Amino acid sequence: MRKNVWLSYEESDLAAIEKLSEEYKAFMSSCKTERECVAYFAAAAEKEGYQNLENLIASGTRIKSGDKIYAQGMGKTIAFFEIGSEPVSSGMNILCAHIDSPRLDIKQVPLYEDTELAYLDTHYYGGIKKYQWVTLPLAMHGVVAKKDGSVLTVNIGEDPEDPIVYITDLLIHLGAKQMQKKGSVVVEGEALDILIGSRPIKDQEKDAVKANILKLLEEKYQIEEEDFISAEIEVVPAGPARDCGLDRSMIAAYGHDDRVCAFPSFQAMMEIRAQKRTTWCILVDKEEIGSVGATGFESMFFENAIAELLALEGETGNLAVRRTMARSKMLSSDVSAAYDPAYADAFEKRNAAYFGKGLVINKYTGARGKSGSNDANAEYLGEIRRIFDENHVAFQTAELGKVDFGGGGTIAYIAALYGMEVVDSGVAVLSMHAPWEIISKADLYEAKKGYLAFLREA
Repeated sequence: MRKNVWLSYEESDLAAIEKLSEEYKAFMSSCKTERECVAYFAAAAEKEGYQNLENLIASGTRIKSGDKIYAQGMGKTIAFFEIGSEPVSSGMNILCAHIDSPRLDIKQVPLYEDTELAYLDTHYYGGIKKYQWVTLPLAMHGVVAKKDGSVLTVNIGEDPEDPIVYITDLLIHLGAKQMQKKGSVVVEGEALDILIGSRPIKDQEKDAVKANILKLLEEKYQIEEEDFISAEIEVVPAGPARDCGLDRSMIAAYGHDDRVCAFPSFQAMMEIRAQKRTTWCILVDKEEIGSVGATGFESMFFENAIAELLALEGETGNLAVRRTMARSKMLSSDVSAAYDPAYADAFEKRNAAYFGKGLVINKYTGARGKSGSNDANAEYLGEIRRIFDENHVAFQTAELGKVDFGGGGTIAYIAALYGMEVVDSGVAVLSMHAPWEIISKADLYEAKKGYLAFLREA
């Protein structure tokens, strides 16, 4: 087993860890949806001199070494490029992570009243243990698109002066029958409705509480009931990311999976300077539901962005895109399950990830017989080992729990379809997919070091 990296740090490392951790906590506290992440990253990139790809296409400007470019997809996914001295078609060094996380989505016809209590109906997104989402302070983040084309931003529950929303649970005194159920059905999916009001409006005979909520929505937020049809409102845990542990060695936050990989990937991209090879950082949506849709990694957005870059470099054609992708190398950065001694039966100790042991490399993920996995080449792993060791990056290798206990996947297999070398890498997480997850500050720091070293030397 590898040594705990905390024991190797000098004072300068400890100062750097705290600086990065404070920046990360601020990001995690304010960016709880894909849209919020993309807006944050785009604004930060523009301050670093990145130009919007659409503007370059419109002007027909030829790209050159050192150019910094970004492209957005529907406000939910984003890509950053720094052009190298070699042609883009010679291949790129790519970091990829996802910025969506498990949550509850408000349905299109959500508002109803029952026994003078008002609720919003939800549909959970991604893999969750449904019982973990009850009796928590919850916030609502998202947008409401009006018929006139205007888009309203929704953020209710984060400001200390805001109200929160809530999902109730059955009191233990009456819960004997409930406690006999399997964990998967202790709380049913259709029971994850959020409580939003109990005060009736005067002179209203039917659904007076709902009527009062609609009045408040109209007065304060300019939202009508039918506007929910064209809304994307996500229900997430309310409150900021915080230090965890009396030694402040960990961070508790909503959405570590996978923003704990996205944030250091972005930070590394902002620090890199023009290399021989073009560097590319992709932060994607929809990974938690299979990377589907127009903003998932399976979409044509990324191929199109590469095609546009090649065109601005003077190369055209589908073959040029495919050759570029095949010559590229990627770290598919997604979280790994940290060994939890409270649930030791689910892990195989020799091949588990641990807090404080650095960036995690997963040669393969998948389920049972590696189903759905990208199984990285040994030669590529040898190259990654060399890069990390030469740059003093602490890393470990792991599998996602014991064989036959379950499993999971990442986007790595999609990138591998292009013939590029790709391996999963990321940060170990305790309580993955819970409303609040835990990571080690040391592992966050080593992840950023590893991503920066990869961009420079792969």
